[in-house]
Amino acid sequence: MNPIGIAATGLEFLTQTKFLNNSIVQWLGLLGVLLGSFLAGRVLSFFLESRGRKIEQREKLYLLSLTLRSLSGPVTLLALAAGLYLASTFLNLSYLEQVERDGKQVMEIQSLEPFWLNACRTLAVLAVTWFLFRLVDIVEFFLKRWTSRTETALDDQLVPLLRKTLRVFVVIVALLFLAQNIFRWDIGALVAGLGIGGLAFALAAKDMLSNLFGSVTIFADRPFTMGELIEVGGRKGVVEEVGFRSTRLRTLEGHLVTVPNSIVANETIENLSRRPTIRRILNVTVTYDTPPEKMRRAVEILRGMLDARREHWRAETPPRVYFSDFNADSLNLIVYYWFAPPDWWAFHEFNHEFNLELLQRFNEEAIEFAFPTQTLYVKQDSPLSADVRVAPGEPPK
Repeated sequence: MNPIGIAATGLEFLTQTKFLNNSIVQWLGLLGVLLGSFLAGRVLSFFLESRGRKIEQREKLYLLSLTLRSLSGPVTLLALAAGLYLASTFLNLSYLEQVERDGKQVMEIQSLEPFWLNACRTLAVLAVTWFLFRLVDIVEFFLKRWTSRTETALDDQLVPLLRKTLRVFVVIVALLFLAQNIFRWDIGALVAGLGIGGLAFALAAKDMLSNLFGSVTIFADRPFTMGELIEVGGRKGVVEEVGFRSTRLRTLEGHLVTVPNSIVANETIENLSRRPTIRRILNVTVTYDTPPEKMRRAVEILRGMLDARREHWRAETPPRVYFSDFNADSLNLIVYYWFAPPDWWAFHEFNHEFNLELLQRFNEEAIEFAFPTQTLYVKQDSPLSADVRVAPGEPPK
């Protein structure tokens, strides 16, 4: 057989041989369209992504960069939807099906074209939804610019919350559109069904809803901002994040504590970062054999040390020093001061230097610090008595 005959035979085989009412040529055409649409989508996606990254650093073109990059993913789905729609123009989507008519079995022609077109529309709607889902980044960009102009940092936490809300809204609208316009579902009956089951859902999601309303209360009242040190429900830590369900605190030990917003909204919140000062109550104890002159000198030393540090005191809260009490084993000097600014670690550094100087000054003045002692009077036949001082933890000798 000559080459022309072989080619004719092969062409006849490709065009006449049927599988699911379509010739091999039609199936090969579908394969070619799918490969072409996939490659076209990938090329367009790569082009949009690369162009978006190139102009990302230009401030004036930043929004265009976000738009191009948002479109880079959905364009592959759009290309696939276009390819499937193109394939429907040359594929035979009808088939024979045996059905019962008037008690008789007859053959009727059925068509897959509505299903095929619905699949194309679904892919197109999903591509648009994906694009809008990613386009929320543009809204986030403007929100960040707006919140950056405010002093409070809690507004910054609203940005991710609004971003998540908008994305959930886009997904819900897309699902409702698909259900009503493509799959022809009765949305009214569906909503009515949700209304009937709403009570059960509300009871099951009671904790979730209480946490959601708790987050609304936090953002409305603004009892704290991001990065502030607070104490709530016996837990003390720095606020790292406020979400829909919970607030995250980083404790001073370094642990991450997650507190439900319903608890945060109902508990008393102590904002330690907003206090104007940090108060310290220092008890300085000296021995009972300290004469009054040295007690007066001790008070003078303490007041002089505090006066030398007057830049840390506020006018309305000056430091105080008093000979306050006769303890069981010591004479007590009480010192009050309110350190400013209320920086926790600066406060500890200040206390460190203050304590060192106090120790040095008292040693120079021969003023003895007291420690817990016991005086035992031993009754003997002689009029003499023994005065024994016992250090803590040592048995009497």
